[in-house]
This record gives sequence, C-alpha cells and structure tokens, in this order.
Amino acid sequence: MDTATPGREARDGERPGVPEAVAELPRQVREDLGRRLRRNRGAFHKEDVQVVEPPLLRRAVGASALGNCMEWFDFGVYSYLAATIGKVFFPGASPAAQVVSSFATFAAAFVVRPLGGLVFGPLGDRIGRKKVLATTMIMMAVGTFAIGIIPGYATIGIAAPVLLLLARMVQGFSTGGEYGGATTFVAEYSPDRRRGFLSSWLDFGTFVGYALGSALVTALNPLLTDTQMLSWGWRVPFLIAGPLGVIGLYMRLKLEESPAFQQQLDEHEKGLAQESAGSEFKDIIRNHWPALLVCMGLVLLYNVTNYMVTGYLPTYQTETLHRSSGSADVLVLTGMVWIVVLITFLGRLSDRVGRRPVYAVAAAAMIVLAVPSFLLIKADGTWPPILGVLVLSTLLACFAAPSAATLPALFPTAVRYAAMGIGFNIAVAAFGGTTPLVTAALVNATGDDLMPAYYLMLAGAIGLLTVRFLPESAQVPLNGSQPMVGSREERRELITTSKELYAYARERSRTPHG
Repeated sequence: MDTATPGREARDGERPGVPEAVAELPRQVREDLGRRLRRNRGAFHKEDVQVVEPPLLRRAVGASALGNCMEWFDFGVYSYLAATIGKVFFPGASPAAQVVSSFATFAAAFVVRPLGGLVFGPLGDRIGRKKVLATTMIMMAVGTFAIGIIPGYATIGIAAPVLLLLARMVQGFSTGGEYGGATTFVAEYSPDRRRGFLSSWLDFGTFVGYALGSALVTALNPLLTDTQMLSWGWRVPFLIAGPLGVIGLYMRLKLEESPAFQQQLDEHEKGLAQESAGSEFKDIIRNHWPALLVCMGLVLLYNVTNYMVTGYLPTYQTETLHRSSGSADVLVLTGMVWIVVLITFLGRLSDRVGRRPVYAVAAAAMIVLAVPSFLLIKADGTWPPILGVLVLSTLLACFAAPSAATLPALFPTAVRYAAMGIGFNIAVAAFGGTTPLVTAALVNATGDDLMPAYYLMLAGAIGLLTVRFLPESAQVPLNGSQPMVGSREERRELITTSKELYAYARERSRTPHG
C-alpha cells in the first residue's frame, strides 16, 4: 500500500522485528489487511487482488461526473433564476412570496428524492449500477428540458406552476438514484490508494455543472432586457439539457459494470443480492443503522453548506442585501470556480491524511467562521464579500471532496446502492434541499440577516459530532470488495506486503507473549 502517507499512526505499539513494509502501513490499512489475511488463511494471490485498467477507470469516472455535471447545471440555472421563475409562474404574489414560492417548488423535488432512492437503490443492487445510471440520466434530461418548454402563468394559468412542480418531481425522483449510484459506481471502480482523489472528480463535475449553469445565466442577464428574460431568455439554459442528456446517456451505455458488483465476494452477499427489496431494507435498517446515521450526518453537513452557498446565497444578496443580480451572480460564481480548483487536491489530501481529519477540521472551522464569513459578505466594497464567499467555498470543498469516497465505504457491496439511496436522499430531502426555503423564511420572520450563519454553525456542530463515529476508510478496500489496485506493479507490492504481514502474525502467535 502507499508508503508515503504522513500522519498514519503506523508505529503505535510497534514491536521489534516488524517488517518495514508492514510498519509503514496506515493503521486502518494494517488492521483491515490483517482481518482479510486471517479470513483468507494465508497471503494474497493474484486472483485475490483486482487490477483496474486505466481506460475503464477513466470512462467510469468521466461518465459518472457528467451526470452530476448535468444535474447541477440545472441546479445552478434554477438557483440563479429563482426570482425570474417566481415572476413567470407566481405573478400575483409579492416579490418575497415569489422567491419563497420558487424555492418551495425547488424543495418539492427533494421530497420525492427518497422515493427515487427506494426504487433505484434496490434495482442497482440487483440488475447493476450501469443500467440504473443510464435510466436516471434519461429522466434527468427529460425533466430539465420540460421546464424550458412549460408555458408561463399568463398563458395557461394555474396549470403552469403545477407542470413546473411535476417536472421538478421527475428531476427529484431521478436524482434519488443518481448521486448514490454514481458515488457507488466510482468508488467501486477506484483503486484503494486513490479512491479519495478519483471520487472527488464526481463532485468536480457537480461544481463545474453549477458554474456553467450560473455562468450562462450571468452572461444572459446583461445581453437581454428584463422583458426578454421574462419572455423567453430564462428558458434557454433549461433547453440545453436535452443535448447534454444525449451525450451523457451515450457515455454511460458504453460503461462496463463495476468490479465490486461483479465480484460479490462471498455467498452471504450473493444471497443478500437476491432478496426482495423489502427484505433488503429490513436488513439495512436492522444491521446497518449506525452507518446510516453516520451517512446522514455527513450528508447534512455537506448539503446544508452546499445549498446555502449555491442555492440561497444568490437570492440572499439580491433580496436581503439589495445588490444587483449581476454582482451577486459573479460573486457566487467566483466561489464555484474556487471549489473547482480546490476539490481534487483535497480529495488527494484525504487519501494521504485520512477522511476523518479533513471532515473534522472543516466542521470545526465552520462553527468558528460562519458568522465572520457572512459579516464579510454583508460588508461594503469589493474584497470583503469575495473573501467571505471564498471562506465558505473552501469549507464546502472540504466537505465535498471526500464525500463520494467516504459514504459508499460505510456499506457492504450487496446493499451499498440501496443504503446510499436511503441515507443520502433522506438527509438531503430533510436538510439540504430545504435549506434555501427554511433560511429565506427565517430571515423574513426574524429580520436577522445572520440567520444563514447560525444555520451553518448548527450543521457544523452536527457534522463534528458525526465524525467521532466515522470509521477511517482511506486506502482501505471497500466493505465486501477485493483489494483494488491501479497496476500490476501495485498488485505485486500488495501481495509481497501481505506475505510479510501474514508471516509476522504467525511468528507472533507462536511466541509465549504474542
């Protein structure tokens, strides 16, 4: 395994004579490897270690990231156009009520996300990740494209917001199977040493999609008059989803099924994969509820921050701080570009120092820096708001980068997709997608424009508590999967290390005090 990893606590309790390769392993890797060798009753052989071919890995990461890119392209567009959409579909309401109504329609999509997870999760564990991800890509494209062609309230009356709601629910239902499936797929394809780095490209696609969507809206605003934007300009970004969906579908249909799904290591897991959905859910709730709670706590931390910055901040600046939409859009877009720059570096960092330290430091920083960040955002001038947004964006990148590697590692292969569908989507529906709506309502009700900061502090506290119960998964094979390496040379290194560790363990067992 990786012999250059700092901060690994590998030498704790070491005894003389420990092989160097074994001593340099991170503690969690050494313990996991020892358990697997005891179960294997011997060192690894070639067939015990899975080599992932680089071309397959690149296609898997690219196709999965494109789906997230498309989903968040729509999200960026909807967030930046919330005020315009409110005027088109809720023209009779006050400006504040229009924004709240627009965000309520936005949040409605998150209500059906758990249903999508309940349907697509078990399917992904039975028929495979690839087929389900192709289906969710089609549904996402259709739902987004439909928003662009729905007539406004002035044309068809109450049917307009109803159709908008239905389109958003189609998006939400498909997204319920999208992120959990994509993270599962990429995590199952990634070599153990680099899972954090490779999985971070999934959320790289997320923020590239958001940045592209928001950049398009930012470009349209000065090019079109207010009348043109209300009439047809707001539709353009949604109509682009059609071609994007075709490209994404093509890429996903060319994928091969993930190695971990094909392996299904032991007969017990194969049996689980054949159970009914109801039996699978019972098994998840009964046997994996601690992991579910950890999953939901981390998702809350990530997504409250995510939707606060990406979903609410543009509207906060225009409606609460009364800034121009152009300056608000550019400010948040700057934060998204900063996240895109940071996220893969932070993913690599989580491979080296571990997932837990990255989460813990960022969660503690959120508690301390949330209020100062919003005070900077509220301040006059150019640089204080930029600094405030960059601080929040840096914290968001710290939560996003390790998530796609950390969350799938909480569950075994046979129930991973379904468990992710439950834990991830319930937490997003309850806490993430409702963040813009709840925060806007709290600001309107209290008149305190620091309510978003207090909300983030609460999320940081919950996240910090959750990290205490998070098992370290950096460089460790996924639960229920073979060790994964990126080359035949790495496989030889791992086999050699397993021989040294197994021989050392046998020698210790023979000594009187071993």
